[in-house]
Amino acid sequence: MQIQIDTREKAKAIQKILQEFNRQGVTQISSKLYVGDYMNYDNPRLVVDRKQNLSELCGNVCQDHNRFRNELLRANEAGIKVIFLCEHGKGINSLEDVQNWINPRRYARVKSATTGRWETFETKAMTGEKLYKVLSTIKIKYGCEFLFCSKEETGKKIIEILRR
Repeated sequence: MQIQIDTREKAKAIQKILQEFNRQGVTQISSKLYVGDYMNYDNPRLVVDRKQNLSELCGNVCQDHNRFRNELLRANEAGIKVIFLCEHGKGINSLEDVQNWINPRRYARVKSATTGRWETFETKAMTGEKLYKVLSTIKIKYGCEFLFCSKEETGKKIIEILRR
């Protein structure tokens, strides 16, 4: 198996992934990909786009929505299926589990000017329930998939997905 890795993947972030590729005898070539981060040369119509955690994925579908949508449209036009692999871990094993995610940006702590004590208040940041609905809509609309794993499993999971 030969996997192409997008050149925009940060070397430090993918060290363990590369170790797993080497352990399993998978050769890698670093080159810019049209969409996604990883592609098997035997099946160029399937790519894996790795996300560091749900916070990154949330940022992509909220703040970077146009860029995110445009990438999915490009993939669809080229007949490429995109699988997003989110390295969240911590009880998030399926798209349905996203509903239980607590966004770290959802609550903020500030020191009260009057009492001098730290107080927690709720922000308008996205909830797990809302993110689940957004991702479910994207899945249906663009035909992509959202899979989840721990950081330790990422390399193995990428190989497993690309062997489909």
